[in-house]
Amino acid sequence: MATPPPFLNSNNPNPLTQASSHLPEDTVIYSIYPDNPLSQDALQSLHLQILNAVSPFTTSYIWQHEPFTLSIALHPFPHLKGHLRFGDNLNDEWFTVFLLFRVSVAFPSVSIQVHDSDGEFLLIEAAYHLPRWLNPENSQNRAFIRRGKLHIIPQSALPNPTLTESLNFLIENEQAAVAPDSVQYVIQNRIAGYPEKAKLNTHSVRVRVPVSVARVFKHAPSLISLAVEGFYDRDMDSMKHAAKMERFLKGRKGGEEEMVTVTVKMSRAMYAQLMQQRFQSPKCYPMPAKKGDLEAELGMKIACGLEMMYQEKKKEGEEGKGSGWKKYKESLEKSGYFKGLVPGSNEYTRLMENAEEYYKNSSLFSKTREMLNAPVRQIDEILSLPYSADEFKNEDAPPSDDDSWLYSGEDELNSALQDRQKEIELYELKREKKKSKEQKDTGASSSLKGEDFDLSELVKTMQGFMHKMSSYEGAEVHNDRDPKEVELDVERFMKDVESVMKYQGDENVTRDMDDDGGSSDMDFDESEDGSDMSDHEDGEDSFMHSYSDVMNNELKSTTLKKSFVHANEQTSVKNELCREHRMQQRIWMKSLVQWMWMSTLLKTFLTPLLVNKDFLVQLPICLG
Repeated sequence: MATPPPFLNSNNPNPLTQASSHLPEDTVIYSIYPDNPLSQDALQSLHLQILNAVSPFTTSYIWQHEPFTLSIALHPFPHLKGHLRFGDNLNDEWFTVFLLFRVSVAFPSVSIQVHDSDGEFLLIEAAYHLPRWLNPENSQNRAFIRRGKLHIIPQSALPNPTLTESLNFLIENEQAAVAPDSVQYVIQNRIAGYPEKAKLNTHSVRVRVPVSVARVFKHAPSLISLAVEGFYDRDMDSMKHAAKMERFLKGRKGGEEEMVTVTVKMSRAMYAQLMQQRFQSPKCYPMPAKKGDLEAELGMKIACGLEMMYQEKKKEGEEGKGSGWKKYKESLEKSGYFKGLVPGSNEYTRLMENAEEYYKNSSLFSKTREMLNAPVRQIDEILSLPYSADEFKNEDAPPSDDDSWLYSGEDELNSALQDRQKEIELYELKREKKKSKEQKDTGASSSLKGEDFDLSELVKTMQGFMHKMSSYEGAEVHNDRDPKEVELDVERFMKDVESVMKYQGDENVTRDMDDDGGSSDMDFDESEDGSDMSDHEDGEDSFMHSYSDVMNNELKSTTLKKSFVHANEQTSVKNELCREHRMQQRIWMKSLVQWMWMSTLLKTFLTPLLVNKDFLVQLPICLG
């Protein structure tokens, strides 16, 4: 047995495991967890019971790529799992969700988890109705289907839940995890109409095909999905098989197959894929002389697609190098197994042969061969028995279904967009109402914060207060006046004063950031005549010294004095002051004026009103 290819370090997972676990992007993954641990026999019994429960809904359904399936898994504990590639047909994904909800109702002692390449797509669908704490980062192991309802594990109960913790919580506290009604409504509305909706997704079309193709679809109608996939995903290599049509056009005795008319069922997505692509028929394929024969054209596309699919899967099955080998090889390249060697070199070839030998001896190789050979074996078995065109000539092929839906999808799309827009508008309306309520609860003072602060609001408040009557006992009112009109909300007043000082500080910072030599709309007017400048500055210095002395006397008993820088403590400049220094002095002077005004105002009008005498002592500290 070949030695396993070396990996960079022990922390790297086995590429075979990575290859088997890597699924296409357009795939939905689901797991069914029983409440109680089950033996393998009991789990097998549950497996069969679930498949029997969903079979009435899936028997006649045409899947885009692969049908709904379940398999037994033992890690991390015994449960059932499955995945389904829906491709371009989202109806397959939501039909799967419908089936899982039905399973949860029929088997109330199980919890079901479902997601796709986008993550928790059920939560994404109900995004506008989820709790605010829930986001993609903390949604792992939180969303489950149980008893016909979506459940969300609350963050308060399990901040970072593991799968085991979540399942135990659902068993013990199921009602606490039931999602809000608005979330339930969105999900139920999305799967409403199934299984009838699944039938509407089916489109019957009458086509002209070789008798061998007609026989295959008669006994295995689900193979239409592989035929359409083979046609839609064709490449240059697969088209070489269509050019020969060795399996479905050349008869068993070397002659050409007869052409028959039959009706084939497919999904609407498949029909759209066949219709939207132009394809030149192979020279060996018999086409009517009359152009525009839709039955013959669609039949040719289906027959060529079936041929390409058959030959490619047969080749990959023999080699065992399907998508599993490609993923395995990519994993080896990412792990550094090929050491950056040039493909085709001797060392690269040796490593590749070693990897191929190891892969062929793995369980993944045998599983891949079995999976790829399944449709090939099925087709070979169907065509191994005698058949002729006579069995189809007497059958009445009904006409194709109306395909006007293919050209009127704009109305359906607009309707879906309008529904989504209404949902967004409703969400925004709720947010606005909540925001408005929060603003009312916070009070009008919240409007004084930030850039929307208006000094006039504080001025009006103070002016109203100044017009009230007061005495040494406090504010007084007439007997016919409401006493509440002169009550002072100290907490709100403090917020207003803090807002004033914050606003003034922001102004000073803004001015300091002005470009050199520039001017602001808030600057004092400057004289254009240079001769007047010195007189103006002398008067200004005198004015500033006077105010400084007054402020010192006013603030002797407080700590506020320490927060100012005196003009005489600054470095004296005997020569002419530069413009920047003059601007700073003017800003400082304005601050002093404001502080003087505020101090006088507080002492004159607030002292008799305030019951707490320590408030005036604390006020400068709070403001500082």
